[in-house]
Amino acid sequence: MHTPPTVYEIRVAGLLGRRWEAWFEGFAIADCTAPDGTSTTALIGPVTDQAALYGAISRLRDLGVTLISVRPLVERGERESR
Repeated sequence: MHTPPTVYEIRVAGLLGRRWEAWFEGFAIADCTAPDGTSTTALIGPVTDQAALYGAISRLRDLGVTLISVRPLVERGERESR
């Protein structure tokens, strides 16, 4: 049985810019600046399995950015029950 990928949001400190979307294939990149001036970047995209998730996190580590959060936007069980 084919399991569809889970869509994740990975948030990091600072602004990456959309130019990194090619390196993070399948992820959309959104830079956000809060009213207090704090900047973060959200990478949102499908993740097929844990190895792919760890691969994306490793790329962020290689860039030297600070990881803030990693969360699924839609849980697999929730999607299947809809």
